[in-house]
Amino acid sequence: MTNSLFQPFSCKNLHLPNRIVMAPMTRSFSPGGIPGENVAAYYERRAAADVGLIITEGTTVDRPGASSDKNVPLFYGETALAGWANVCDRVHQAGGKIAPQLWHTGMTRKPGTGHTPEGITDSPSGLTHRGKLVAPVPTEADVEDMVSSFARSAAHAAKLGFDAIEIHGAHGYLIDEFFWDVMNVREDRYGGDLADRARFGAEIISECRKAVGNDMPIILRISQWKQQEYEAKLAETPQELEAFLKVFVDAGVDILHCSQRRYEVAEFEGSGLNLAGWAKKLTGLPTITVGSVGLSSEFFGAFMGQGSELSALDDIIERLDKGEFDLVAVGRALLQDPDWAKKIKEGRVEELESYNAAALQTLL
Repeated sequence: MTNSLFQPFSCKNLHLPNRIVMAPMTRSFSPGGIPGENVAAYYERRAAADVGLIITEGTTVDRPGASSDKNVPLFYGETALAGWANVCDRVHQAGGKIAPQLWHTGMTRKPGTGHTPEGITDSPSGLTHRGKLVAPVPTEADVEDMVSSFARSAAHAAKLGFDAIEIHGAHGYLIDEFFWDVMNVREDRYGGDLADRARFGAEIISECRKAVGNDMPIILRISQWKQQEYEAKLAETPQELEAFLKVFVDAGVDILHCSQRRYEVAEFEGSGLNLAGWAKKLTGLPTITVGSVGLSSEFFGAFMGQGSELSALDDIIERLDKGEFDLVAVGRALLQDPDWAKKIKEGRVEELESYNAAALQTLL
């Protein structure tokens, strides 16, 4: 039943022993933005226990207003990068592969917070999702530096020896705010229809490609839903989704990480394909599916102290067998149990435990 999860996968210079990905999950255990030994050990444990690819928690790029949490790790600066070098080395020594997720929180950041409290909160148009103007409208030069900030962090990742990078373009954070017409009302080259609004993400991909070279895979995380509006949709039809994704294909993205609150929910009427399934069908690129894998309820409840019961993996394995998507990202189940993938591989499913939200408070 689990054979397809443990088939190898390759993309450019990334060669994985299986299809299991550790999903990026904010942990806030890096005081001052510096990942320490506890963070290195956290990722090392998963690498040593059969996780194919680890995607780190969101790491902050070097724009002053990029973060709202001083305990979220930075991906710039000598001390933080030394911490990440240790993380990368420890994962590799354990036989694993690792990609940093490069992140800018955009308008979800509360002014006056984060590593640079005095920094301006970046946005496409200075608007909240309710249409209130609360920040200066960025100039094109400002936007270009936002793009460059991702490329600068991508260059650090390549220099440190990471195996890939992931660009966080989902969940209502900065890049996704540029995609969303509710928050992006620009009339220059970064505004317009959905394909035009995708330009910001495409330029980030292009500049990151220059920074990492041709052989290092670039992953883009996308979502329809936003934390500001769970029912939001960028693309209402497969045709709109195809035009949107084509912009990133043309820019040189390698893998699309398609975030859903529950992976099994069909994306469009008339087809059982989920978002990752549609993305693969429309682009031909490898895709990652994610969303409550192995658990019975979506992750929002975890932030309210709710646990989740186990859910069988038969459906996701069947979809993987059919080629609907290529990789399966696992979040809370791996957060709680570093040996989750190993237990699945060895058929020790009776040892799996329901998710306890208390795991959010520790770095197991």
